[in-house]
This record gives sequence, C-alpha cells and structure tokens, in this order.
Amino acid sequence: MHCLLALVTAVAGIGQTYAQAGVTVNVASSLQQIDGFGVSQAFGRAAEFRDMLSGDPQRQGLDYLFNTTTGAGLTIIRNRIGSGNDASDSILPKSPGGPTAAANYTFDDDDRGQVWFSQQAMKYGVSTIYADAWSAPGFMKTNNNENNGGYLCGTPGHTCSSGDWRQAYADFLVQYVKYYNARGIPITQLGFLNEPDYVTSYSSMQSGANEASSFIPILAASLEKDGLSNVSLTCCDAMGWNSQKSITQGLVSAGMEKYLKYITSHMYSSDPNSVISTNLKTWQTEAADLQSRWCATWYSAGGQCEGFTWASKIHNGLANANLSAYIYWQGVEVNQFQASSYLVASDGETVTPSGRLWAFAMWSRFVRPGAYRVSTSGSVSSTGITAFKNVDGSVVVVFLNSGGSQQSVKVSFADFTPATAEAYVTDNSRSVALVEATLAEGTVTALVPSRGMLTVKLTSDI
Repeated sequence: MHCLLALVTAVAGIGQTYAQAGVTVNVASSLQQIDGFGVSQAFGRAAEFRDMLSGDPQRQGLDYLFNTTTGAGLTIIRNRIGSGNDASDSILPKSPGGPTAAANYTFDDDDRGQVWFSQQAMKYGVSTIYADAWSAPGFMKTNNNENNGGYLCGTPGHTCSSGDWRQAYADFLVQYVKYYNARGIPITQLGFLNEPDYVTSYSSMQSGANEASSFIPILAASLEKDGLSNVSLTCCDAMGWNSQKSITQGLVSAGMEKYLKYITSHMYSSDPNSVISTNLKTWQTEAADLQSRWCATWYSAGGQCEGFTWASKIHNGLANANLSAYIYWQGVEVNQFQASSYLVASDGETVTPSGRLWAFAMWSRFVRPGAYRVSTSGSVSSTGITAFKNVDGSVVVVFLNSGGSQQSVKVSFADFTPATAEAYVTDNSRSVALVEATLAEGTVTALVPSRGMLTVKLTSDI
C-alpha cells in the first residue's frame, strides 16, 4: 500500500541530491534511556523573564521553550540553590554560629523567580526539576566566602576552626528540597556541586572525588531520613567532559555509584564525545556559547552561536557519549543582545527564537522522557543518525546532514511496522517545518536538507 502522509511538499536543498541511501532502525534494541532536554533561568533570569515580559510576549517565550507544537517541547529545568548573604539568595543567609547549632532557615516563596518559572514549566507537563548548588554558604567553607572557590569544611584535608559543616550542608540542601515540595514543586534531582574544578568570583566551591565521596553518603542518608529517597543525587557538573571523566573514576573507585543516580557535566573545557565509564546515567547539564553576540542564525560559517553547531553537539552527545539529557544554560533573556548564552531573546515586546532553540526542538519535541535510543545500521553521506523508541511505542529517527548536498534516505525497520509517518525539517529557511514523507511497504523515504536536519516520527497500529 502506498500513501503520502504529509501535507507540505519538501523543498529541494542547495546543491544536488545524492543517490538514495538505506538505513535500518533496530527498534527492539535498547541503548541509553532519554530523560530529556532543558534550560535554566538561574541567577535571577527567571525573575527578569517574569517581570520584564508580560501578556503575549511572556506566553510566547514560555511557548518557545516548552510547547510541543510551536516550540522546543523542553522537559527539564535546572534551578540554582542560592548560597548568598541575604534571604533573596539563600534559605540560610546567616551562620547559626556553628555546624551543630539550630539553623534559622527562611524562604521568600520566590527564589529569584525560580518558583514562578518552575510552576510555569509544570503547566506544560515538565516534571523533571533539577536543583543544583553552586556553593555551600560561605560560613561552611574554608575561605569563609560563597565566592572564589574554597572547600567544604570537614572534607578530607580541609579542616576549619568552626568545625565540620558536612552534615549542616546536607541539612541545608534537604531543607531547600522540602520548601519546593511543600509548594507543589517536586525536586527530582539534587546536586551539591557546580564546576568544582573552576575557581571564580561568583558562587563556587572546589572539590575533587575525595571531597565529594566524603559528603555523598551524608547527603544520601539525610534525604532518606526525611523521606526523600526518591530524590536522585547527581555529581559533579564539572567544567568539561574530560574533567568529569577523571572525577567519576575516583567516585566509582570510592563506591559512590550506590548513592548516585546521575553523572553530570558541562562542556566548557571539553564536549561530551565518548562514554564515561559508569553504571549511572550521564547528563550534559550546562552548555552555551559564551563568546558571541546574540544571533538567531541556523547556519552561516559554522560559528558557535549557530543552530547547526549546536545540533552537531547534541548529536555527538547522544550518539557518542550516550547522554540521557542535554541542558542549555539559559532559556529566555530580555535585552541581553551582547550574548548568545540563551535560546530565546526579547527586547521587551518582540520575542525571537534562535537556531539553537530549533536544534533542540528537532529532538525534544519528538523524543520524549522515558524513550530509549535504539541502534541503526547503514549510513548516509555526511549525515549523523540517531533513532529512538518512545514510551507510547512511536519511533523517531533524526538525521543531521553536514554536507553541501541534500540526501535522499530510505528507512526500514526491524521489529516494527509503521502505519503513519510525519517528517519535519530545519535549515536556513525552515524551522521544524512539516515536509513530505512517503511510506510504502514498511519503509519511509524523505529528503535531508543540506546543512540541515530531518526528523521522522512513525507510529504503528499495534
């Protein structure tokens, strides 16, 4: 039986089309499970989003991030656990006097806009909320400052005259989770470090595997004591993949895998491009272009702000590092056109998505939490391929063509018989646009645009 299942005719890409290439998706195979894709609005960006945008622009910004029809359909948010000296940036801004003294916790019900942002995300169905601390409060650290590095007092080799603050820091983190839970915002992942291999003038705390291993069991026990063992622990959000690999080796040797659920990393010093040796899931928890001014470009010359560049990074992370999640730094920013460290820009009235947003959308809108990546066989010239099976049984195949010519692909399936197919492309002229896909005798044929992406979603009658 032969049927045309899309309503929009594909536009020929730049250059010639090579001979049709065949790919087989092995649907019964299972590689890593996918938890999702996401953003942060840390350091007050959530409050700016809420307060500087209103009405339609605010709703459009949220739609671009989370809507599964008109936006990227993101499914993870990463919140910062503040550690500052005032109640707007910490639930414990003042020292109680010692590590065993009663802590005078306080919560302003705002958390620099992150309560609002979490609530908005949940309205779109987001249920994965990662809370991560950049630092312990300064009075718990060797340098008595939340900034400029320093170690947690009581970790190996780091004693303080004020005492051992490890249990107090664990209690601090648990209390933060409890505040959110009490407001109907369940924290699902909890991290206690951010870039522990980097000392900087803002919130930061140093740690290696030894220091982390001395704290992780304490934090795990504290969560369990308070009935929060369902909260998954992460470590360690290092500056780059290679650094996190080294830290993870130490964590594994120390037996920390039994306490943790996720190994987490950033990409600033090295991208995720190979598998970390661990039984745990791995997440890329912060990534951004920190060099460029704002640009919305999909592809021009391979610049760091371009959407195609980020599509390549996401593909490599999923295909070569077996990532279960990929999180960009910021979602929406207002009047910050000096940077491309976020996905959606606004001047207060107009809201503009970037090519980077649409790169995320080509996976996130279609590959939903709980999906498994599955293996493929066959190759397409200059084209990366990832395939997934969703919890609802649908199958998604994503193509990324780095070449100057469009590619014709014919996709067949093992252990799956497609009944419907939809195809979407993103390139310099289209953003997640519906195009033609031909389904005949269990195979689907479509075109991958040059320096562009094709995502095909298929469903079965079974």
